[in-house]
Amino acid sequence: MTEFLQLVIYGVVLGSILTLGAIGVSLIYGILRFAHFAHGDIMTMGAYFAFALVVGLGFPIWASAPFAVVGGALLAIAIDQTVYRRLRRVQPIILLISSFGIAIALRSVVQLIWGPHNQVYASGIQMPYRLGDLVIKPDHVWIVLGAVVLVTALHLFLTRTKMGKAMRAMSDNMDLALVSGIPSERVIMVTWAVGGGLAAVAGVFLGMDTRLHPVMGWSLLLPVFAAAILGGIGRPYGAIAGGMVIGLSMELSTMVINPTYKPAVAFALMVLMLVVRPQGLFKGNA
Repeated sequence: MTEFLQLVIYGVVLGSILTLGAIGVSLIYGILRFAHFAHGDIMTMGAYFAFALVVGLGFPIWASAPFAVVGGALLAIAIDQTVYRRLRRVQPIILLISSFGIAIALRSVVQLIWGPHNQVYASGIQMPYRLGDLVIKPDHVWIVLGAVVLVTALHLFLTRTKMGKAMRAMSDNMDLALVSGIPSERVIMVTWAVGGGLAAVAGVFLGMDTRLHPVMGWSLLLPVFAAAILGGIGRPYGAIAGGMVIGLSMELSTMVINPTYKPAVAFALMVLMLVVRPQGLFKGNA
């Protein structure tokens, strides 16, 4: 039982990271109708933005995270305005291929600036909290609390602000939203900012949980997409549930399979959902 509960804790931590990444994927797909395969590398860039402040200026990680969010948002907007905006009226496969190119470019930038080796925000051993036989790292507490705060803030933004309601309207019915006078370009820009910011903080949390590496976001891209598809691609609220299900499933699977195959669990769940219920767990308005 102790092993099971310990894996549940790890699953909630991983699920929190996946949730933030999957929400961004779902928001972008809901508005622009294309799968953004460079999303994982925006996560990586966010992690390294924070790393630059931690190492270069001596910032604590909690103070670096907001700057990483801003950096991720600006990076996502810049990519959209310089590349994707020119390709929105072409075949979706062109956008998909271009996102692969952006992913490779971002990964190369990380390797050129910070090198190909593993990095850490802080060296040394953390003193964990103990609940009986359970061990909880302080970073895990901050990751889960940070994810809860961000998801709550996103909910309030989508339900209480005009821009959030405009984003939901465009996701639900693009043509009707445009006829209603919703400023599509402004909504798209905000969508990229929110998605990029959430991806960046997901990368920071991933770096806190593991280590920083140029392919860290790319390695997590499959579970992120699995979470988005499981919850219903284009449905940010579904992505929350999908992220938790995938995170828990990946960690609990290590009780019966080698941990190396955890990504295969995410892939299997994604394929199963596409076969059994392609619309995802949550079908309905964004």
